[in-house]
Amino acid sequence: MAVIETFGLTKFYGDAPGIIDLDLEIREGEIFGFIGPNGAGKSTTIRTLLNFLFPTRGSATVFGLDVVKDSEEIRRRVGYLPGDLAMYETMTAREFLTYFANLRGIDARRMMEDLADRFDLLLDRKIKDYSSGNRQKVGVVNAFMHEPELLILDEPTAGLDPLMQQEFQDLVNEVRAEGRTVFLSSHILPEVDRIADRVGIVRESRLIEVNTIEAFKASAHRTVTIQFAEPIEASGFAALPNVASVEARNDASAVTLTVRGSIDAAIKKAAEYDVVSISTGSGELEEVFLSYYSGTDDAE
Repeated sequence: MAVIETFGLTKFYGDAPGIIDLDLEIREGEIFGFIGPNGAGKSTTIRTLLNFLFPTRGSATVFGLDVVKDSEEIRRRVGYLPGDLAMYETMTAREFLTYFANLRGIDARRMMEDLADRFDLLLDRKIKDYSSGNRQKVGVVNAFMHEPELLILDEPTAGLDPLMQQEFQDLVNEVRAEGRTVFLSSHILPEVDRIADRVGIVRESRLIEVNTIEAFKASAHRTVTIQFAEPIEASGFAALPNVASVEARNDASAVTLTVRGSIDAAIKKAAEYDVVSISTGSGELEEVFLSYYSGTDDAE
């Protein structure tokens, strides 16, 4: 079942594009990573899905409901963490979170306390006295405390230290295990790499690719270093399928290959010799991401 669907969704700010012709499907129970540089259209997409922005053309549904006509019902079922989080400075975190729970007509005290404990958040300090990291924790608690069916999170770990980032990732994985859905926009690619099931890449206001993490990594360049017992003829690797480059090292007793895709041919070629060791550097999501931006204005 699709939790989010968009059909040619487009938003312009005057003549400036926010997002153009977005066709996207996010499935129930998955963590979907939405990645791209600043200004690529990530936040515009989120704000349009939540009806904070009206689309220029196209349409979108969340839970099968129209994002414009049924926005109030949609927001009841969504936990949202904006990238530009604003809060009432003179409230304590407890007052702020209770205020939003009351707006929803729910008693979220138990979840509020549990999440605050997990994130080492002191609830009875005024928000104006918090660091940026603690403000972010308040936003995380607010998004998760009513146990929504869908979480829409825009740069959710900004300002969190590594321990809290790990706690956040654990929390998101628990949400997925419960069958709930997460739409995660982030520029922290290792985070997306670790928790997302599928990823969509946006460039210059357009969605250019959607795939699983595994498929993206399989398409990335990786290095394979092979150490031999004695010198070999390294040029024999250059013509192999998927091998982009070959570098001989250590008096030709070792070669480092740059491979895109399967390394099967390189391994079979290496088996013709006496191999001492093989090490590989797995393709990383960051390498894939940069390859999509190479040669564009967004690469900078």
